[in-house]
Amino acid sequence: MLPYVTRYEPIQVTLQTDEVVNRLRKEYVYETILNYGVKYDKTWVYDKIHHEINQFCSAHSLQEEYIDKSDQIDEIMKEAIQRDCTRYAPGIEIISVRVTKPSIPRTIARNYEQMEEERTKVPIATEMQKVVMKEAETLKKKTVTEAEKDAQVSMIYMNQKVNEKESIKRQQEIENEIFLAREKSLADANYHRVMKEAEAN
Repeated sequence: MLPYVTRYEPIQVTLQTDEVVNRLRKEYVYETILNYGVKYDKTWVYDKIHHEINQFCSAHSLQEEYIDKSDQIDEIMKEAIQRDCTRYAPGIEIISVRVTKPSIPRTIARNYEQMEEERTKVPIATEMQKVVMKEAETLKKKTVTEAEKDAQVSMIYMNQKVNEKESIKRQQEIENEIFLAREKSLADANYHRVMKEAEAN
């Protein structure tokens, strides 16, 4: 008995371009169709992409999904699908994956936006506090500097007054010494005169 072809299905071995660009290698067509049927790509590519997206979303926060890792999602999905295809259906080659971001409900998006707004307020408040503290520190330094300057000026002024008083005192002492010396000289002269008169008498 010869085997008869009872059914014919075309299998695409060139690039399939949907949200996942993939190709079935010619040398693996028979084995892949035998193991997974004509709709092999539904099982290993299209159903798998939904599963991997769910896994990714479950394991990451909104911040990571929408901001931090949004540019890496396509590559992460490609690697995850290719890893399983290489293990279980080696003929399937994943070329690239294009994943659109899933939409999130408006209430969750608004809550997330509010959280982000609040989170950005904290660093701003911290920076404002640092500025206020820096200004207070600068004002304190300025006040201390002015007080030190005033103290130095006051000290110079006091030293000047003390020097003036000492100068006046010294001048007075000199004048007193001159006066005493003159009076003594007059007294001595008067004494000598009286003594001379007394001798003469």
